[in-house]
Amino acid sequence: MQGNAALLKDATKVLAQTSRTFIIPISHLGPGLREAVTAGYLSMRAIDEIEDHETLPKEDKISLLQSISILLNQTYTEEDFTSLFAPYVKELPEVSLRMTDWIKLAPQQTKELICRYTATMAHGMAEWAIKNWNIQNKEDLDDYTYYVAGLVGIMLSDLWTLYGENDVNKDQSVAFGRGLQLVNIISNRSEDSERGVNFHPPGWSFEEMLDYARQNLKIAESYTSRIQLDPIYNFCKIPLALATGTLDAIVSGKSKLNRISVLKIVSGAVR
Repeated sequence: MQGNAALLKDATKVLAQTSRTFIIPISHLGPGLREAVTAGYLSMRAIDEIEDHETLPKEDKISLLQSISILLNQTYTEEDFTSLFAPYVKELPEVSLRMTDWIKLAPQQTKELICRYTATMAHGMAEWAIKNWNIQNKEDLDDYTYYVAGLVGIMLSDLWTLYGENDVNKDQSVAFGRGLQLVNIISNRSEDSERGVNFHPPGWSFEEMLDYARQNLKIAESYTSRIQLDPIYNFCKIPLALATGTLDAIVSGKSKLNRISVLKIVSGAVR
């Protein structure tokens, strides 16, 4: 069995491959919380990679996501997941295939909530795959972004509370996840369009989508400003600052932030 230190090192490597936004603030979290957030992030990233997979048939995505949701809501074995993923070992990335490793990394008191929120996310993703990601209005957009990102904010809020943060506004935490997701949707519109998906409600202009993203980021800023513990504050503040900078870059005609801009934003965000 892989030791916890070796597993954390492994998980950090995979984290670096999957998220340039979160690798820095996660690395500065204290013992226990760092493992918990890494486990939670990678577990949710595991199912996100299935939902977003470019070549996996929609029916397979639905079946996998539904099965993951069921397994995580019960006492599963590693063999359950090995068997589930067996037909897809060549298609799915490491972060998905090693889902049980990430949950093993989580401190004992956090495993249940990580499994519960990841199961809820997988179920919601499957439902939206069944609907062919057909977003018709703001309510649909809110529902979709709740499942794929708002739940991240709620899970994190529970983890913050477990590790000593006393003033967490869980209602606002949905906007934390949603705001970041809306920036991704705006940034990735052309790529999404190429695979036949459009997350912009019909009739919404670029300006309306931009305004809605900024509304949610403003609520997320309020959520973050209440946080007292510096490592948790920085964890939240860095991705928010990068998201705001990305929107500003897009408005000015750039596709993304360059490395110098990222470093400048990160250094200006931490306290």
